[in-house]
Amino acid sequence: MEIKEIDSIIDAAFREDFPLGDITSESLIPSQSVSEAVILAKEGGVLAGIEIAERVFEKINSSLVFKKNFEDGQIFVRNDILVRLKGNSISILKGERTALNFLQRMSGIATKTRKFVKALEGTKTKVLDTRKTTPGLRILEKYAVKIGGGENHRFNLSEMVMIKDNHLKLVGSVYEAISRVRKKVSKGVKVEVETKNLNEVMEAVRSGADMIMLDNMPLEKIKEVVRWVKGRVPLEVSGKVTLDKIKDISSLGVDYISVGGLTHSYKSLDISLEFLD
Repeated sequence: MEIKEIDSIIDAAFREDFPLGDITSESLIPSQSVSEAVILAKEGGVLAGIEIAERVFEKINSSLVFKKNFEDGQIFVRNDILVRLKGNSISILKGERTALNFLQRMSGIATKTRKFVKALEGTKTKVLDTRKTTPGLRILEKYAVKIGGGENHRFNLSEMVMIKDNHLKLVGSVYEAISRVRKKVSKGVKVEVETKNLNEVMEAVRSGADMIMLDNMPLEKIKEVVRWVKGRVPLEVSGKVTLDKIKDISSLGVDYISVGGLTHSYKSLDISLEFLD
């Protein structure tokens, strides 16, 4: 991740959280007060965002000592001390909520992703994320997916061509849509097509699609598609995929399963910052 992008996100969070300073801490605590604190796990999971949290405190006060006990991607359990902090008391309090907001959410995404990835161990199928991310935080959320062991699908609308159902309604056919984009986009740009039945899949393969999404298809239909495609084009399954369904889908021989819930329906982990006596 680019430091400029990260700093921009953190600066926006600072403007939101203390536009005129922390009037509570600054009114109660002497400016020279020094404290020690820990960032404590209240439940287990996969860590993601520790360097973002560190950058938060560094930007507030570069003299703060931020000692990590865990790195991104590591598993932690309840009561693990993730970080030890020492330095100006007001600075620690000022950065507390912003750092925890990033850490809790990113670790929640990584933890959920790891569960989906583990469910597919021993198969060829890979877990993909989507663009269903929090506006302005996509870079962090997709990073957390990677930390959890998943793979990033396209990052934005400029990265690759994804011909979806609404495009097809406006254009008329899979063949026409692929023909048009091939004339417009640079050579080497991948073209994926969202399909809802075998006929559209056949048309996409014959029209030169680089990848095909099977959207909300029943298992029997997916099986039929896999049998016909015979590995000629990578297949992605999408649409309300849950943890209890993912293994059954993978067993049909698809290459990718995309899960929007990784970044729009995760649970933030319970992580706190506590001052030591």
